[in-house]
Amino acid sequence: MTDKATLVVGDQRYDLPIVQGTEGERGIDIRKLRDQSGLITLDPGYGNTGSCRSAITYIDGERGILRYRGIPIEQFEQHPNFVEVAWLLIFGNLPSREEYARFSAELTGNANIDESMKHNFQGFPRAAPPMAILSAMINALSCFHPELHELEGPDQLEAAAANLISKVRTIAAFAYRRSHGLAYMYPDPKLPYAANFLHMMFSQPYNEYLCDDRVRDALNLVLILHADHEQNCSTSTVRMVGSSKANLFASCAAGVCALWGPLHGGANVKVLDMLETIHQGRMTPEEYVRLAKDKGSKVRLMGFGHRVYKSVDPRAVVLQRTAERLLAFLGTDDPLLNIARRLEEIALSDSYFVERKLYPNVDFYSGIILRAIGIPTNMFTVIFAIGRLPGWIAHWREQNESPDGKIARPRQIYTGNRETAYKPRDQRG
Repeated sequence: MTDKATLVVGDQRYDLPIVQGTEGERGIDIRKLRDQSGLITLDPGYGNTGSCRSAITYIDGERGILRYRGIPIEQFEQHPNFVEVAWLLIFGNLPSREEYARFSAELTGNANIDESMKHNFQGFPRAAPPMAILSAMINALSCFHPELHELEGPDQLEAAAANLISKVRTIAAFAYRRSHGLAYMYPDPKLPYAANFLHMMFSQPYNEYLCDDRVRDALNLVLILHADHEQNCSTSTVRMVGSSKANLFASCAAGVCALWGPLHGGANVKVLDMLETIHQGRMTPEEYVRLAKDKGSKVRLMGFGHRVYKSVDPRAVVLQRTAERLLAFLGTDDPLLNIARRLEEIALSDSYFVERKLYPNVDFYSGIILRAIGIPTNMFTVIFAIGRLPGWIAHWREQNESPDGKIARPRQIYTGNRETAYKPRDQRG
């Protein structure tokens, strides 16, 4: 096996090192290409460009594999614990009993936000997008914790991670309460992570909302399956912002903005809109699929296909089982789930989708689960952000501790005007 690649340009040859990951992926190291040849690579969307070496998450899109620190994500299904997975991603190992107890206590102790931050919510219109509030309030949160701007060592990182992961629930719940004119509900230190979030969302004064364990487990799984996904748009944004040595709060706030886009975090909302369209339009799934296959139609089959996965998305498999269990427990005969089941059945047996490797992705079932729990559609992407936060923190840490770390600065191929003389205004016609 060669340890180098040779690039031939005209009569010039350039030797480029081959790098290999622990799972056998191979890449060409082009860091010295421009110095040696004056050439750069062009890769819009970075679909073939490795921006870093990372030990956090492994994806094999051809085989439908997703692992956190080597652990297949399916293994979290039986004992879903988001706090445990957050520690795993950030610190590289499953927590010991002492580490888990300490981190859980830190999350409980950091759940409240400064009382004066509550006034910040009043500055947003009632109809403000929750993701706008979330990003702004994470940045505002940094102002109340200047001691966590410069992190030195794992202890300070643990404190900052606990602060962010805990308070993001409170900020999200307060944003929801503000939009509905409801009193803010303080976190309950007796409740675990996911149940506490639902308490802050849905409790009323003198009428506390307590979720069943199966609802709590379903939300834990949704958060876990969104916790990291390698170098996606929002994670790459966090790493890019963090490469400038921006603090953890600012970097994660930037990640929220990237996640806000409908092609990233908003995709499960599009799935639910599609299912509602089919249901309310009294259209059969078969009719909708026929329209989706018609190139002259603007109809798209949402929740199918993925930039990385060329076979089944393993997260979708887990969430399908979770949706079935949850709705069976709740006794909910959700017509949208029935439509989703039929759409999946049709697509998986239709050569049009099979040949194009369009399989259900994580967004196809996550919205149905959140809907069953009672989460409104405009909060779906916020839930995604809460889940993705540990991954962002893990990547921010890895970026900042990497010996190869440097400020991210992509190149470009310029296609504008060549040198042009300035023309005074009275000569411009």
